[in-house]
Amino acid sequence: MNPTLWNGRVDHDSAGDTRRLHQLVVPFGNDVKGGGALIGFASDEGVRRNHGRVGAAQGPDAIRRMLANLPAHRITQLADAGNIDCHDGDLEQAQQRLAGKIADVMAQGVFPLVLGGGHEVAYGSFLGIMRHLGRSMSQRKLLIVNFDAHFDLREAERSTSGTPFKQIAEWCEWADVGFHYLCFGISQLGNTPALFTRAQQLGVEYVSDTDVATRSLAELDAQLRLRLEDVTDVYLTIDLDVLPGEKAPGVSAPAAFGMALEKVEKLVSSIRASGKLIAADIAECNPVYDRDGMTAKVAARLAHLILQPA
Repeated sequence: MNPTLWNGRVDHDSAGDTRRLHQLVVPFGNDVKGGGALIGFASDEGVRRNHGRVGAAQGPDAIRRMLANLPAHRITQLADAGNIDCHDGDLEQAQQRLAGKIADVMAQGVFPLVLGGGHEVAYGSFLGIMRHLGRSMSQRKLLIVNFDAHFDLREAERSTSGTPFKQIAEWCEWADVGFHYLCFGISQLGNTPALFTRAQQLGVEYVSDTDVATRSLAELDAQLRLRLEDVTDVYLTIDLDVLPGEKAPGVSAPAAFGMALEKVEKLVSSIRASGKLIAADIAECNPVYDRDGMTAKVAARLAHLILQPA
């Protein structure tokens, strides 16, 4: 934990609960039980390999700065487990180290929220969940819910920000467990016909950004709740490029259309309220291309929502 990131206002002159997150956060250690823990994945190696705009390695600390001054409200416990870095270009090793950190956090009954970093974070997050579940995973059913303009089902010789869910599908096939993947916000123009075909072959359920815009929130929520009823656990991953470019300019690939933030928040709230959410990450916050810290502010808002108790 870097204490210089956790600074903010202290309202000594006000009555009532005035706590902000910088007043609650503690370093993650063996004595932390319950609540949530932030893990930074300071990597944009996957974005670089995928020929995107690098800079997301700075994302975790930018989100922490925005979180620090937010009122705590219903959040009563928060720990910071520091960053997993990828300075040497060895993304695969960084993903394994992230998996280990997530498993350590979950072993203490603490909810892990990973701050990215490129969307290559998703494969590390998934591996960490699988390490924690261990042999019990054969008796459980994990649903991956991704808010993203892209399927991230690309094929490549090495891990990139565009391959995590293809890698997860391959891992599930190897482990003989189901691959259950639901994606909101898919852009037709952000994915080739080959990727749509691959999604169909893998049984991916998705809602396009245009369908999200035209369908009612109640209808979208009902679809999500139906899927939630059918699983034991949920892994939530949010790629900030699912949002309109004016709402999230600081990403690798800003969206020309995107999915409205209010719909993302409502669906995330439903996932949290289900009591089945066991891990989450927020990817692609790129401060290099951000404007007025808007993307980091949105990421912090979503992180705050995810960290609230079910």
